Parts: sequence; structure tokens; C-alpha cells
Amino acid sequence: MQPTLADLQACARQAGEFLCQGYGLQHTFEHKGRIDLVTEYDKRSEEILLGMIRSRFPGHSILSEETGSHPGDEDHRWYIDPLDGTTNFAHGLPIFAVSIAYADRQGVRLGVVYDPTRDEMFSAERGFGAWLNGKPLHVSPASDLLQSLLTTGFAYDDWVIDTNLKLFDRLQRLTQGVRRLGSAALDLCYVAAGRVDGYWEVSVQPWDLAAGGLIAAEAGALVTNLQGGADYLTPPCNILAANPVLHDVLFQTIHAEGALPGLQNHHDLRKGKK
Repeated sequence: MQPTLADLQACARQAGEFLCQGYGLQHTFEHKGRIDLVTEYDKRSEEILLGMIRSRFPGHSILSEETGSHPGDEDHRWYIDPLDGTTNFAHGLPIFAVSIAYADRQGVRLGVVYDPTRDEMFSAERGFGAWLNGKPLHVSPASDLLQSLLTTGFAYDDWVIDTNLKLFDRLQRLTQGVRRLGSAALDLCYVAAGRVDGYWEVSVQPWDLAAGGLIAAEAGALVTNLQGGADYLTPPCNILAANPVLHDVLFQTIHAEGALPGLQNHHDLRKGKK
């Protein structure tokens, strides 16, 4: 049995309403890493989502941020991030979301990202488009870096910070600006909505990207890994998303910088060369 977009939206809304109950409160949190936080609301939101999915779609496999892989039928696979933007949430900054994606044999088929503080429900179905609260989404037509506003994110490993700071510095100087919002799922949705023109990140997790990647793609973005390949969900994950023209400009700029080790030629990858 396959879920519908309405099923994902219902799950996301319930988890999002729960997060709103805790927003602005003092939180108990743990450190998954030196500065990588997890709150009691991450855990409880995940419990809500896991319970809803298991009750309606027993036997499906699930990959979730806090509890990892839940084995099941790999032809029916869920990616869930119960609170994308935990550090923002813990500090009372209203930039966080619930992210849910469902994948079948062909890849991600359904994606929902819900921002409960703005009541914004971003959603997409493969081959049928992307929407924000029921209205169609379209990426911006920007083709010039100088006219572009970008977003990025920084993982918590020192090598990621060092690497991405080089790209941040270069692209900040070549564009109207680079923002760091703190939620990869919303970064991708904002590309889909044309609020920003492009997004890249060096080290991310599949649950951060699965729903937002589909939403951006269905809104007209080219979404690839930083090597130009189509698979951005197999760890170690990295990503680049923008309309096709700007995507190529960004790729060439990143490639010319030489800050990322192991990048192959973008055009060779598109031609299927190894």
C-alpha cells in the first residue's frame, strides 16, 4: 500500500503542531557532537511520525534522523527529519521544519516540508509538480551570479567548515549575498519558491534532502550532488540546486575554485564518462 500526499501532509502537520507547543520554551537538550544538539522535541516529534507511519503503513522501511534505520520493505521507504533546524528551535529562532519523504522503486515519489511557525506546507509528487499551500511553485529565472541570492549550510565537522568557508567567501563576493538559514529542507523549498536562487551544501544527511530535493526538482530546479551526479541521497551526501542555467554557472564556479577534493568535470559526468 502506497501513501498519498495527503497522508504525508497529515503526518507533518501533527508533528509541526507539537513542535509549536514547545517553541519558545526552555528545552532539555543533549549533544550528539561538540555543538550538534538534539532536544526532547526532536525525539517526541519523531515518535509521533514513526507511530503514524507504522500504524498506516506497516512493513515499510524508515530512515529517521534520531533513531536511524528501521528495516522493512525497501520498495517502500520513508525519510523523516522530525525537526530540521534544531539549533534554531532551541534558541527560539523561527526557522525550522518537519521533513517527510516517501520513495518507491523509482526513487522519491512524495515529499512534504512543513514550517509550522508560518503554516507553510511545501509539497511535491514526482511528475506532477510542487506546491506551497496548494499554489504551484516555480524556481527563479536568475542566470547571473551577480543577480542571485544563495543559501548554504555548514555541518559540524572541522573539515566541512574549512572547505565550505572557501566556497562561501568566493560566492559571497560574486553574488547579491549568501544566507545560512540553518535548515536544509527549507533551503531547498526556498529554491523551489524562488525566494532564493540557489543552494549548495558540502556535507548533509539524506533525511535533510529527500523531501526538499523532490520539491525543488518538481518546481524546475536541477538538483544534483556537487560532482554533478543525480544521486544526492547516498552518503556521504552533498548537494547543489538551482534552475538549470544557474546550476551550471554555480558548478563551474565551485569547480574553478578547487576547494572541493575529487570533483570531476561536470560535462564529462553529464556525458556518462567515468
